[in-house]
Amino acid sequence: MHGIGRIPDEVGHLVLSEDGAVIASGGELENAEQFGATIMSLLSCTNKTQLWPGDSGDGFKKISVTYTDHSYVICLSNKNIHVVKRKFVPHDPIKV
Repeated sequence: MHGIGRIPDEVGHLVLSEDGAVIASGGELENAEQFGATIMSLLSCTNKTQLWPGDSGDGFKKISVTYTDHSYVICLSNKNIHVVKRKFVPHDPIKV
């Protein structure tokens, strides 16, 4: 386990190598190779220095894709791409 299983409201996770190969997966994203290819297509929209910035630190921190009932959070760490699917529970609106 890559320590991903402790994220609150997680329903699935996927760890990809920098070339898109599935390293680890679990939950609703277990063996989701096609979904991994979709994530790689999404990340191909960024330029290489944003994706793997090296020492400059100018790359993105995370990408969130939010639907009405769930969200995907994508972040990079140690040349791996980590994707977590979380239940999306909107907070009650603030009443003034």
